[in-house]
Amino acid sequence: MPDIRPANPRFSSGPCAKRPGWTLEALSGALLGRSHRAKDPKARLAEVIDRSRVILGLPADWRLGIVPASDTGAVEMALWSMLGARGVDILAWESFSGDWATDVVKQLRLSDARVIKADYGRLPRLDADGTRDLVMVWNGTTSGVRLPNADFIPTEREGLVICDATSAAFAMDLDYAKLDVVTWSWQKVLGGEAAHGMLALSPRAVARLESYTPSWPLPKIFRMTKGGKLNEGIFKGETINTPSMLAVEDAVDGLRWAESVGGLTGLIARSEANLAAVAAWVERTPWAAFLAEDPTTRSCTSICLKIVAPWFQALDAEAQAAAAKALATLLEKQGVALDAGAYRDAPPGLRIWGGATVETSDIEALLPWLDWAFAQVEAAHAPAAERHGRTAAA
Repeated sequence: MPDIRPANPRFSSGPCAKRPGWTLEALSGALLGRSHRAKDPKARLAEVIDRSRVILGLPADWRLGIVPASDTGAVEMALWSMLGARGVDILAWESFSGDWATDVVKQLRLSDARVIKADYGRLPRLDADGTRDLVMVWNGTTSGVRLPNADFIPTEREGLVICDATSAAFAMDLDYAKLDVVTWSWQKVLGGEAAHGMLALSPRAVARLESYTPSWPLPKIFRMTKGGKLNEGIFKGETINTPSMLAVEDAVDGLRWAESVGGLTGLIARSEANLAAVAAWVERTPWAAFLAEDPTTRSCTSICLKIVAPWFQALDAEAQAAAAKALATLLEKQGVALDAGAYRDAPPGLRIWGGATVETSDIEALLPWLDWAFAQVEAAHAPAAERHGRTAAA
């Protein structure tokens, strides 16, 4: 059993670890019991928008607003408000991108919709048609597979590109010239609290909103226009519904911390260092591998691992799931990794959050525990013939 334990065992992929040194005292300035439309609370909401814009390097002519229902709400607002004007392609290579495909095909029921799929661990064919809209994630939160770049998207295009970037924003470089709608949530890379989303719109996205009206009704929380014009208040801190000022205070705290570690450059460096630590361990570990098959597509936030030991591969699907769950449960019981199991729809394995709020020293302290836990699971789950064969060989 390893001697060193992670100082912070929280490796959940959402909500994610709070920033280093965080305590409840960070929320002491929260404007509680106040109307979010009053001057000071509204200014605090605008601070979240302004600090986010600067850190991410959002183009000056883009709008950025706080919207309901986390990243999911932000994506749904874009899908239901903008799609239908032209044909749409959806890139799907993990659970959430698959959910967006389901929304477009089965809920919006768009007749001219093409779903371009890939199995977990791979990217789909990347060949964007600039005459069509495109819906995609930048980073597959449940597969650990990210886009290496957006070179496949034409800069000059007629369609819009709607990008779910919830596990990429603040940890990866986003090519805004190739994007029109970018969404994320507070609870990922900066470790904020849930229920609030961020929605960034390019001028082309605004033009679509002001020139196109969907044939279906839109609920109030999806409406971004008034009288055919963009509701600019949404992008100045005038939220559609009531936000939690406690969560807002936490978001401001996370953004201030991000500035203190070097802004986007520092945040990316912290996440990439976490990926590098896991990669070095995988290189010397025979039983584990990245779920992402191509090294250039490995995520530095949602780091997904699969079990490649021959005895594990020989198990049926149910037994594999049980063994992988036992591995994650052991890590949790030892208090060294909380919520590190693979996503429920993903292949059985581990998912270790490596976003910027996670210290590389904690990742490094965790890795020997993975070997220890795997040895316990192997002893309990490996077929008897395989265990006996190794004993004889030894």
